[in-house]
Amino acid sequence: MGQRALRCLDPEKAHRLTISALQMGLFPRASQTEDPRLTQEVLGLTFKNPIGMAAGFDKNAEVASQLIEMGFGFTEVGTVTPRPQPGNDQPRLFRSEKERAVINRMGFNNEGHLAALERLRGSCPGVVGVNIGANKDSTDRVADYVKGIERLTDVAGYFTVNISSPNTPGLRDLQSPEALGELLGALNAARRPSEATGRVPPLLIKLAPDIEHAALPEIVSVARRGGIDGIVVTNTTLSRDGLRDEAFAAEPGGLSGRPLFARSTKFLAELYLLTEGKLPLIGVGGIDSGAKAVEKIEAGASLIQLYTGMVFEGPALLGEIKSAILKRLDEGPQKRLQALVGVSATDWADRLPL
Repeated sequence: MGQRALRCLDPEKAHRLTISALQMGLFPRASQTEDPRLTQEVLGLTFKNPIGMAAGFDKNAEVASQLIEMGFGFTEVGTVTPRPQPGNDQPRLFRSEKERAVINRMGFNNEGHLAALERLRGSCPGVVGVNIGANKDSTDRVADYVKGIERLTDVAGYFTVNISSPNTPGLRDLQSPEALGELLGALNAARRPSEATGRVPPLLIKLAPDIEHAALPEIVSVARRGGIDGIVVTNTTLSRDGLRDEAFAAEPGGLSGRPLFARSTKFLAELYLLTEGKLPLIGVGGIDSGAKAVEKIEAGASLIQLYTGMVFEGPALLGEIKSAILKRLDEGPQKRLQALVGVSATDWADRLPL
C-alpha cells in the first residue's frame, strides 16, 4: 500500500498495516554496499550509516531486521515495559497533513519484556537498541527500569532509558537531578556484560525538549556522574507553539514532526556545548528531509533518528538523507561524517528561546 493511501487511513491502523507489510517482506531493500563515509563509530559500536528508526515505531521488536534491510543503520525497539499493557484509550494517535506532524498519547502500549526478548534472540544485520520504560500502574518505577536491564542485556546493542514520555503520568519527574541520580545508581548496579558480545551495553537516557534551560547543567552533571554513555535528544513536546491546525493542536499528547525540529535542535546544540562534544548525542525530532538531517548533525548529533518524517515522506527519505550527507562532505574539507558533528552548535544554541 502506497504512502498516500496509508495516510488516508486511521493513523493507528496505518501503522499496524506498515508493520505487517514489513513482516511479509513488502518493502524496498537498500543496496548491500554503503558509502564508507557514512560509517559512524559511536558508543563502542559500528553503525553502517547514522540513520536510525526511533523508538515508538517497532514497539514489540517485530521488524528490527527488516528495518536494517531497508537501509537504516540502526533501530531502537520499544518502549518496552516489564509487563504487557494496552496503553491509553483509543483514539490516541493523530496526524496533521497541514503541520506535517503527529500527536500521540499511546501510553507505552506493548507486549512486555518477555515478548521482546524472544523476538530479539538470534542475529540481526545491524545495531538494535532497546528503549525501556515503566508500567503505568507500577509502584516502583526504578525497579521496572532495572528489570529491563536485567532481562534484556543479552539482546540489546544499547539501552535507552525513557524518562521523558509525556503520556505516563509522573514519568517526566524522573528527569529531576535527584530522581535521575537515584535511577542511574540502580541501573549501574544492574549492568553486566552481554552473553552474546561480552560487552556491557551502552546506557543512554532520552530527554524531553520541554526541560527548562536553567536546569540542563545540573541534569547533565548528574547524568555524567551516573555513568551514562549518551543522550537521545529529544522526545515529543507538549508545546503547541506555532501550530495552525487548531483541532489537531487541541489533542492532548506529545507532538512530533516538523514543528518540533527547531525546538529539539536548539536543545541538542545546548547539550552538545554543555558536554563539550564528549558525550554522543542521538538527534531526533522533525527530520523530514536531507537538509534537516544535515542540520541536526551539524548541531551536535553523532547519530540521528526518524519516525514522523517517514510517515509523510516514506522510505525514499532514507536515500535522500544519505545523499545530502555525502553532498555536504563533498562540499568541504571534511572527509568523514564525524567531522561535521557540532560545527553549527554555537549558532543553534544562540538562537532565541523557542
